[in-house]
This record gives sequence, C-alpha cells and structure tokens, in this order.
Amino acid sequence: MKDKEIAVQYTLSPDEAAAVRAGAREIARSSRQPSDPEFYDRHWDIHLKLPAGLRRFLEGFRRTESAAVCLVHGFGVDDDAVGATPGHWESAIGSTAAVEQEIAMAMCAMALGEPFTWSTLQAGMMIQNIFPIRGDEVRQNGHSSDTLLEFHTEDGFHPLRCDYLLLFGLRNHDRVPTIVSSVRDVSLSEQDTRILSEPRFLIVPDDEHIRQLELRHPGHPALAKMLQIRDHPEPVPVLFGTTFSPYLRIDRPFMRCVGDDPLAERALDRLMDELRRVQYSVVVNPGTLAVVDNYLAVHGRKPFAGRYDGTDRWLKRMIVSRDIRKSADHRATSSRRVLY
Repeated sequence: MKDKEIAVQYTLSPDEAAAVRAGAREIARSSRQPSDPEFYDRHWDIHLKLPAGLRRFLEGFRRTESAAVCLVHGFGVDDDAVGATPGHWESAIGSTAAVEQEIAMAMCAMALGEPFTWSTLQAGMMIQNIFPIRGDEVRQNGHSSDTLLEFHTEDGFHPLRCDYLLLFGLRNHDRVPTIVSSVRDVSLSEQDTRILSEPRFLIVPDDEHIRQLELRHPGHPALAKMLQIRDHPEPVPVLFGTTFSPYLRIDRPFMRCVGDDPLAERALDRLMDELRRVQYSVVVNPGTLAVVDNYLAVHGRKPFAGRYDGTDRWLKRMIVSRDIRKSADHRATSSRRVLY
C-alpha cells in the first residue's frame, strides 16, 4: 500500500520564524521553564506572540476538525546546539539546550487549549522526550525502536485523554516516519459501526503509566489509581459521537472485548484493517511540529534501528486539553495541569 501525502501544512516564512525565535528568547528569561506546570499559568498569553498567520492556521485546525493531523514547518533547530540525543528520559530532565524550541512548542500548545501532563509519566514533566531507550526496543511505547508501534489513541484508556498530541522534531537523521490514520477515512458496515459504538470494549493503561512509578515511587497514589484502572476497566465504545462523523478511542495492544464477544472482536479487527488501509506517513523532521487530533486520529511509528550514539531520532512531546476544568477530580498536585 502506498502512503498518502498529508495536505494540511503551514510553513513559517523567514520573518515569521525570526519572530517566533525572538518571542521564545524573551520568554526564556523567565525563572520558570516550559517543563514546569507554573510556566503556563504565568505565561497564559504566550500564544499571542505567534505570527498571526500561524495563529489562524492552528485556530482553523482546532475549530473545523478539517484534518486528523497538521504540520508546521520552519522552526529553527541547531543540531549541534541541542546536544546529543539522551540515552534516557531521566537524564534529559532539567536540560535547557532546546528551551527555545520547547517554548515555541508551548506557544502553539496554548493556541490550541490548555497543556497538561500525567504524574505517571516522566516525573510529571509538561514537556517530555521521545527517543529510543536501550532495553525498550520491542516494547509498545515511544522509546521502542525494533518493533512497530501499533496504532493507538494517546492515553485511550482514560476519560480525560488529550484532545491534541504535539510532537516537535529536534533530530531525525533517518527520517523515521510516524504513521497516522483518520477515523473519517475508514469504511465500515452499519453493523460494525453499531457494534463499535456500544460499550463492549475494555482499554487498560499502557505499561509506561505503571512501570515508571513502580520502579521509582511504588507508594505514589497515582500508581494505585492506574492499577485500579488496569484491573477494573470500565466498558467503553470504540466509536462515539455522531454515527455519520464519529470520534474514536482505541489501543489494540492494551484492549480486549467484554467477555466472549466474537462479533465485537471481528468488528474491531475490521476497523484495524481499515485504519491500516488508509494510513499515511508523517516524517517529523527537525524544526517541524506535528499536531495530532486525538479524537480523529490514531498514530504509531514504523520500526527503525536505534544506534544509542547520540544521533537517534529525538522528539519533544506535549498534550493539550480543550477543557481543563473537567479534570478537577483527577489532579495529582496543587497544579491543575498534573493529573493521574
């Protein structure tokens, strides 16, 4: 199958890119870093520093739901200045080598909604790192390399999963592709649509939401919450919203049907086949921001060979909610942006 080309893109002009860099440098003088939740409450208006054309583009993407993913090109990245790709996310905590890129990403995030994070992932940092980690080669997580990262909704197990996933490219010498499919492109029978729209499915947390705290903070209350969701998941539909233009939530490696339900199993398999049929590749190059609509799209990543020599693919990651108030019962700290 030949991958489709993505069409929804915006390329910064040289003047626009310079304006973003200037705004990021000004904000970087703040005492807070964009990995800190308080940064976003202090700098709640940073999206206004984006060029007007980019703000309109992001607002149009948010309002019209015209595409499952959009790309913004032209943010500058100096390969030498950002330093070597780290070997582990823990060693990247506190680094300011890519702070200007992180702030540019944060500006775009604030144009889409309210950034937040999970206390269970990467010490609750607002901006997280994606690169291959030795030992995770075949795991179903963003740090794997040798295996296909299967299609999934980001944090599909949770009712407060993000509306938007942002991926910013710092390094991708091998042009490793992210794969994306939109629920709007699939073709399903009426029966399969009906079955997939019923609460006949269970989705559990992926391993990272449990493993990281088990290893570092086994007494953390967020771990107990994740274990409860894992052991006692609530039945949910895969498709929801309107039948003629549905949203979806799916994470095939971490989901199953409720009981013995061969009709639901077959409907889910056919949906996965359709998502693979309509998939396309997105290469998140250095200086490119990809925004994935987490209600319309599933995403994954093709296998690649990790080198662990400081030159591997390196992305920055953020998640954004359109309505952060609905998370009040799930806040892990005094910050409204750190959830469990």
